[in-house]
Amino acid sequence: MARETKQKRSKSGWYDGTTPFEDLAPNQQLAHQLVTDRSDLTPSVERIMAAELDDAQQRSALESFQAALGSFDDPNRDPRVAIANAAR
Repeated sequence: MARETKQKRSKSGWYDGTTPFEDLAPNQQLAHQLVTDRSDLTPSVERIMAAELDDAQQRSALESFQAALGSFDDPNRDPRVAIANAAR
């Protein structure tokens, strides 16, 4: 008897389980995915999500931060830098 496996999404500040993941705003989905993949990033992602940025700036900061994770010398690994660069 084959069992269906459905990926269960963990909870985060942007996904508490009451709203389907697919119904979250794109920025919330990205933030949730980042902390689901690497819970150690939670404080950094929380900082970006709490920053006074519009949606486009927030997306830019999240994407810059995410891209910087693969490089030790990318200044956007610091969420404060990613926020400042996105706010320009």
